[in-house]
Amino acid sequence: MVQRVVSLTDKVLIQQQANTADILTASGQVFVQKSQAGGGSPVVRGFEASRVLLMVDGIRMNSAIFRAGHLQNIITVDNMILDRVEILYGPSSTMYGSDALGGVVNLYTKQPQLFISNVASKKAPWRVNGNLVYRYGNGQNENRQHIDVNLANNKWAYLTSFTNSSFGDMRQGNKRLAAYPDFGKRLFYVARENNTDVVKDNSAKVNIQKFSGYTQTDLLQKILFKPNENTEHVLNIQFSNSSDINRYDRLTETSNGLPVFAEWYYGPQVRNMVGYKLSKEKLNGFFQDLTLNANYQHLEESRMTRRFRSNNKDYRFEEVDMFGFNVDLLHQDASGDLHIGVESYYNNVFSTAYRNNIATNLRSAITTRYSDGPTNMANYAMYAQHTQFLKGNWVLNSGLRLNNVQLNANFKDTALMRFPFTDANQNNTALTGNLGMAYNGADGFRIAFGFSSGFRAPNVDDLTKVFDTRTGYVVVPNKDVKPEYTYNTELNISKNSEKYTLGASIFFTRFKNALVVDKFKWNNASAILYQGIMSDVYAMQNKAIANVYGFNINGSANLTPNTIVAATYSYTKGRYINKDMNGVNAEKPLDHIPPTYGRVGLKQDIKKFSAELFTVFNGWKRIKDYNLNGEDNEIYATKDGMPAWQIWNINTSYQPTKKLNLSFQIENIADLNYRYFASGISALGRNYVVQARYSF
Repeated sequence: MVQRVVSLTDKVLIQQQANTADILTASGQVFVQKSQAGGGSPVVRGFEASRVLLMVDGIRMNSAIFRAGHLQNIITVDNMILDRVEILYGPSSTMYGSDALGGVVNLYTKQPQLFISNVASKKAPWRVNGNLVYRYGNGQNENRQHIDVNLANNKWAYLTSFTNSSFGDMRQGNKRLAAYPDFGKRLFYVARENNTDVVKDNSAKVNIQKFSGYTQTDLLQKILFKPNENTEHVLNIQFSNSSDINRYDRLTETSNGLPVFAEWYYGPQVRNMVGYKLSKEKLNGFFQDLTLNANYQHLEESRMTRRFRSNNKDYRFEEVDMFGFNVDLLHQDASGDLHIGVESYYNNVFSTAYRNNIATNLRSAITTRYSDGPTNMANYAMYAQHTQFLKGNWVLNSGLRLNNVQLNANFKDTALMRFPFTDANQNNTALTGNLGMAYNGADGFRIAFGFSSGFRAPNVDDLTKVFDTRTGYVVVPNKDVKPEYTYNTELNISKNSEKYTLGASIFFTRFKNALVVDKFKWNNASAILYQGIMSDVYAMQNKAIANVYGFNINGSANLTPNTIVAATYSYTKGRYINKDMNGVNAEKPLDHIPPTYGRVGLKQDIKKFSAELFTVFNGWKRIKDYNLNGEDNEIYATKDGMPAWQIWNINTSYQPTKKLNLSFQIENIADLNYRYFASGISALGRNYVVQARYSF
């Protein structure tokens, strides 16, 4: 593999976080944006949301309605049952297809474990083991209960996992910068009294981010059957459901001194998944290994909004049925290996909406978020990836993938928005590839360089969405958008030894045909009346050529046999070239580009006790580097942008017996008030966390 890959396997890092998004944040390897406490949108090399591919157990999470803004889908994977997280940096469309522009975040849940014994299979004994976990954090009144049970003999294994999570209102840090003494303060909230919206004073509890709490339930069931040494069947069932989750940032918006919204929340976020995986090894013929994946997912999301002192409450519901199929064949010999495969996945999208008057209970029609007629998206691909072992420890990597993406969207009710069209159809074909070389020295030195390309076909969200990302600003459909392409070159150098590791990565990505939100005309009008507000019209458009470049440096050192220090630092820059109103090329900041960020930690293990002191930090994101028409959310920053910050945390763990593990954490020791770039909610203040794990 030429591209940079980071594997997060530390059980403390994975299991002692509030959710899966926080694993990435705490690792310092990925920047994560949040619009509300129940969220987390990974940014990989300056790409986010629908431009980063999320996978769970080899199954795509990206759906046809993944938006280009900010997402929260990653939290629907329960970190309590995660085995590891792998981050693949850079365009990865050869193996993964559309959406893998910035990279891939692979989430792997634990596998059922067989109980191997010497007893004949018909009399093989069964064995039960598992874990009970309780976790509490005072910063947001976090309460989590988890149980997982593994029941197995030497051919069958059943893994069941259940997690119940409850989070109260998040308390932000109290120590603010002198230049911004009121930043992030929750000075008011809206309540309903005597059938009227009223503004309630919250000045006594300005650090409590009211209405940021939520609950979530996660269930996993895996069944493994291994009839012989070379064949394995796995059935993978996952269910995740949340409570309503308030869109905290929108609840803090004001206009003329009054709140803009009385209500703005996501309905329960549902992810149901059933996957089947067949693995066969030592086959006769040219290919030795076969892996087959077939899966189905059902997703539900919804948005409920009501403006301040309005009786009209809008409901918008989305459902997606996703079907996926993949077959991968592997040939290996002394000269290298060859993967070839075919893949297909299909999405059906259902979008409905209505308005309810909360005073009269009368319903009326409103625009749906997406096309309200039959809407589907299909992807078909075939690929080949080859690794050739050369002389002198050199390895050549090359691959090609042929992709075809079809989208059909139909608009039934075109009267409300006076649609100039009734359908949007696309059929896009793209060839992507990679080529690179790596030197793997016997002394642990490695250098790799290569080129790769990626593409992203416009999805249902890009083509058909009607939505106001902020008041007075409405995004309308544009059926003429085309696929985005990235062309990447990178150099990775590393040195591994028993006492230390050092690594550096530098990359440059050319982003062509980039979809950006820009001013648009709808029926020849640059502003329209949307939900009672005269709003400027914007739409997704292929208008930009962008350059994204940056580097990462990382390392670790064993100071003593039980003491290790590790650090990582990332820098990303992105600019795009676009024609201004006069047709002149103008360079502007690309949105989603994070400030510098990183992590430094010192960890010590002494028999039954371990402790880590670490710092996580972000650099300044100046307002001049914000994209004011994109997704950078300057309205939730200071007048100068998002200030730099650095917090300190400590994790401790004590194992008094083989079965019991106790941990204690202090997050944000200094109680600093800070906020991640592009986020609409401030991060946790000082947070004391206790966790107990009992294994049986």
